[in-house]
Amino acid sequence: MIKNYTTILLFILFTTNSFSAGSDDNSSKVKSDYDKAVVLIKSAKKLEKNGKTEKANKKYEKAQKLLVKSNNKKPGQPDTLNYLGFTTRKLGDFENGEKYYLLGLDIDPTHKGINEYLGELYVTTKRMSLAKERLKVLETCNCEEYNELKAVIDGTKKSKYY
Repeated sequence: MIKNYTTILLFILFTTNSFSAGSDDNSSKVKSDYDKAVVLIKSAKKLEKNGKTEKANKKYEKAQKLLVKSNNKKPGQPDTLNYLGFTTRKLGDFENGEKYYLLGLDIDPTHKGINEYLGELYVTTKRMSLAKERLKVLETCNCEEYNELKAVIDGTKKSKYY
C-alpha cells in the first residue's frame, strides 16, 4: 500500500515538473512588441479603409510606440524599421518616416515592404523620380508590393498617404 502511494506521488511530481518545465518558456505564447504592433497596424489599415481615420491614427500611434520599444531591444531589424517608417508616415511625419525607411534599406536594399512604402512616400511628397527608382528595385520580384507601388505611381490607387 505504501508502495502504491509512493508510485502515485512520484508520478504526480514527475508530471507536474515536466509540465512546469514546458510552461516556463512562454515565448511562443507571449507576443513580442513587434507582433503586437503588426496586429495594430492591420487593424488600423481596416479602420482607415472604412473612413475611421481618427481611430486608425490612435492604433498607428500605439503601434509606433511598440515598434520603438522593439527597435530599442533589437536594433537594426529591417521589418521593424519598415513599420516604424510606415506608422510615422501614416501619422504625417514624412521626414522621419523616410529616415526609418532609409535605415532599413541600408541593412536590406531589396526589402520589398520598405521599397514599396518608401516609393509611396516619394509619390506623396511629389518626388516621382525617386518613387520610380523604388519601383525599379521591385521590378523583378513578381510580388504584390510591385503592383501596389505601380498603381500608386500610375495614379490608379488613391488614398491618404497610401
